[in-house]
Amino acid sequence: MTEPATTDLPPSAEPPPAATSAPASEETHAAQGPASLRVLALIAVLATCWLARDLLIPIMLAMFLALIANPLVTRLRKLWIPRWLGALAVVFGGLAMTIFLASLLVAPAADWVRQAPTALKQVAPKLRAITLQVEQANKAAASIANAAGAAPAPAAVTADKPHAPNLWGAIAKAPQLLATLGAVVLLSYFFLVYGAGLQRQAISLLPDRQKKNLTTDILRTIEADVSNYVLTITVINIVLGLLLTGALYWLGLSLTDALLWGTVAALLNYAPYVGPLSGVLALGVVGVVAFDEPQRMLLPPAIFLGLHALESQLVTPIVLGRRMAISPLVMLLWLMLWGWLWGIAGLLLAVPMLACFKILSERVDGWEGWARVIE
Repeated sequence: MTEPATTDLPPSAEPPPAATSAPASEETHAAQGPASLRVLALIAVLATCWLARDLLIPIMLAMFLALIANPLVTRLRKLWIPRWLGALAVVFGGLAMTIFLASLLVAPAADWVRQAPTALKQVAPKLRAITLQVEQANKAAASIANAAGAAPAPAAVTADKPHAPNLWGAIAKAPQLLATLGAVVLLSYFFLVYGAGLQRQAISLLPDRQKKNLTTDILRTIEADVSNYVLTITVINIVLGLLLTGALYWLGLSLTDALLWGTVAALLNYAPYVGPLSGVLALGVVGVVAFDEPQRMLLPPAIFLGLHALESQLVTPIVLGRRMAISPLVMLLWLMLWGWLWGIAGLLLAVPMLACFKILSERVDGWEGWARVIE
């Protein structure tokens, strides 16, 4: 008689294959599922930002301007000035300053646009004074052609008369531009007046007290840090533009032209890396067009490059410190993304949006790694 106990295995000796494979496959699908959903959500958000850019750009610009102006309105509120009146003074005061500056710059800007075709034709003859080897090569080619008996090619007839810009295209786009500017101004005013109350009502809908405190802290930090950053950068850019204006005027440009390119350089400096590079190229063309001597041609871009290097490597790090430190590679990729999605408005809004995301990731559990990546 055999003993059946010797042929049975203990229940824990060898687990069934199904018991080990099923949880592993479930964990794999669970890991792949949220990752794929996150990728799809990111693609959907980017597609929405691109398709709805005509709606989102005025809203984001208004929120950005309201975020900058809110500390000023709050200080006026402490002086017993009603919030609606303080917001009205700040918004329309800034609009009046913008219109006044534009009235000073529209005439020289129109002259540069109108004379651009003729001015660009003058670039090549002036560059021949610098590139002597090219000139010698041209002379050698001409002597070879004369020796071969070839008739010289007739010169292309070009009119030196400046071409006027396409006025019909500008008139056709004017209503849309005015509507966008009006929407930005009105939304900025209403964000300043009703934004604080809207924030309180939205925070009151959160389920527990901890989330309410966290959201309040994030919003206050974003307002304080981003407003301080933008106001500081604005002051630095204004000083840079004034210094460049004085340098260009000293070089021989008229005051209005010097003020025009100083303003352009100050505005371009808001977009890191991309803006200063564009400014150097633009001022290089200005130097070639405005001056005849090779040394003076190089002075406008060289002066702007030196001022920008002084500002970016010395002034801004000392004034702002490391609080808004962002990786240059991340910054460049972020600028490329939002410049591709929203154009010039995206370049202006890219840095504040990235700063807001960094502040958010520093305070939300599980997002700390993103803050380290951005730095």
